Amino acid sequence: MSAPEVKYSTPGSPPEDGRFLKSGNRCMFYLGLGVVVLALVVVAIVVPLALRHKPGGEKDRARRLMSEVPLVDGHNDWPWQLAKNFGNQLSQVNLGTDLRLQYTNSHTDIPRLRQGMVGAQFWAAYTPCNSQYKDTVRWTLRQIDVIERFAAKYPDTFQFVTTAQGIQDAFDAGKIGCMVGVEGGHMIDSSLAALRMLYKLGTRYMTITHSCNTPWADNWLETLNPNPEHNGLTDFGKTVIQEMNRLGMLIDLSHVSFKTMHDALDVTQAPVIFSHSSAYAICNHTRNVPDDVLRRLRDTGGVVMVNFYNDYINCGPNKTENTTIAQVADHCDYIRDVAGEDHVGLGADYDGVTRVPQGLEDVSTYPALIEELLTRGWTDDQVKKFLGLNLINVFKRAEEVSARMTMDPLDNLIPLAAIANETCRTFL
Repeated sequence: MSAPEVKYSTPGSPPEDGRFLKSGNRCMFYLGLGVVVLALVVVAIVVPLALRHKPGGEKDRARRLMSEVPLVDGHNDWPWQLAKNFGNQLSQVNLGTDLRLQYTNSHTDIPRLRQGMVGAQFWAAYTPCNSQYKDTVRWTLRQIDVIERFAAKYPDTFQFVTTAQGIQDAFDAGKIGCMVGVEGGHMIDSSLAALRMLYKLGTRYMTITHSCNTPWADNWLETLNPNPEHNGLTDFGKTVIQEMNRLGMLIDLSHVSFKTMHDALDVTQAPVIFSHSSAYAICNHTRNVPDDVLRRLRDTGGVVMVNFYNDYINCGPNKTENTTIAQVADHCDYIRDVAGEDHVGLGADYDGVTRVPQGLEDVSTYPALIEELLTRGWTDDQVKKFLGLNLINVFKRAEEVSARMTMDPLDNLIPLAAIANETCRTFL
């Protein structure tokens, strides 16, 4: 029997039995397959990102995040508007209605708070300072009283809060946590006893100064003064910081001079807050926070709660007409990048200012800022920290420091000479 005939393909011809591909054709096949797979991967990645970051595409995501953690704003002067416009007579006003027809520059009412998804608010117990009047503590009590009364009058909306856990509890109950921040060290009248009583009434932060020097601390206007009155904190001022640590009261460094910021950071054992300040490097107003202080927050802890006031956001021309959400977001980005994502939050200063950015006209507009941050690439975790988790963490740490301190209440008295010519008093 003869051997079967073996047939060979000539160069360039396909195999006659169809069982094999030539090596060149096989490469082309796999190359084409690779291109198809790569194209599918690109489409799977790029298209969702494009949809995710297109203008207006973050609205649902923003509202979802705001429903998961409480938005905690560091400063709102609504109680001062209630004092000015209604004499704190809650019987004369319905806070559950739109108040824009009631008084000029109205930023706050219950419907707009709900629309803005506010989870908790530090309400400012505040009266301006001037040398003509000396009933500072009485007016402080009056402002704390109205906060507690409106929280009680609208229990379906508000819940009075004095602890970090209380913020979460109120949020879980579908209510807005109401907290007291005393805006200005002049409001304790240089008395540690008054400070302690304010804490017992629910005060959980005190701004060390307002826009005038106390007898123990320099305010923000002294930053550019070549001869500041105190050059920061006096010895009694440092005692005030220690007593606030002992109580568990947050130290608010908005409104103080740069030197006072550093002095307070040198003394405090607990993290500090800036309840309504922005970044000095972007807008060089001395109500804002300089880079060296931002960097110290990485080590000492604390949170800068970004202010919306046009004059602190936009130091360029036409600040009244042309300040935007994007410029506010620039401050948020900057503080996050310099201090760290654990050290930035919200402190709009609504009802305490007359000029606010386009698109951030009142408390209903917070979601618009969150959308802007998401569009810029902020992660869900970063946004949640910004919304309120950073402030809650600082609050918890202040409580922990207080729990560790075993010293008795400080009973130091300010020297009589220091208050002999005091000029920082309540103005009515």
